[in-house]
Amino acid sequence: MPVAGVIPADDPQAAATGSDRSARIKRNVIEWGVIIAVAVIAALLLRAFVVQPYFIPSDSMYPTLKDGDKVLVNKVSYHMHPIHRGDVVVFKTPPNDHSPGIKDLIKRVIGLPGETIQSGPNGEILINGNPIKQPWLTASAKAGPGPPVPKMTLTAGEYFVMGDNRGDSSDSRVFGPISRSLIVGRAFVIVWPVSRIGGL
Repeated sequence: MPVAGVIPADDPQAAATGSDRSARIKRNVIEWGVIIAVAVIAALLLRAFVVQPYFIPSDSMYPTLKDGDKVLVNKVSYHMHPIHRGDVVVFKTPPNDHSPGIKDLIKRVIGLPGETIQSGPNGEILINGNPIKQPWLTASAKAGPGPPVPKMTLTAGEYFVMGDNRGDSSDSRVFGPISRSLIVGRAFVIVWPVSRIGGL
């Protein structure tokens, strides 16, 4: 029958056991500290260089994005492939935009470098003289396209961006084409609210 042994408190063996326990606690505290520090650093690096959440504060991209939505933006995809027409991008506020307190904007890429863009007679968008398909637009956006796009040819590194809510969007029709250097990344998924989770 096993007997539970005890060690007198003044016995050297007791001191050694207590010392081992203290060392284990210290080691565990250090290990958890390192794990937490690595996790925080990894999260900060992920946010800075890979993926970052953005909050949508207006309806300029309605109905694709609504006021109050939160999206994730991929910051590395455009280092691996070109920007495509139809991409929804976040970009730094261009010099010609004077909206107070706004650092970043989100719009859809419509015109690409080297293309000539303009509005057609019925409000459609013409690229190099040909109308483009815009499946992201609602019937009301097509019926009320807002200000026309003046005819212009985009230079290397320039992109023409527009909001999906054409009648209520301050975009490249107002501040002109944006430089590639201003583009932060591509918005690829809505993550909030839960009822609207889905890809873009």
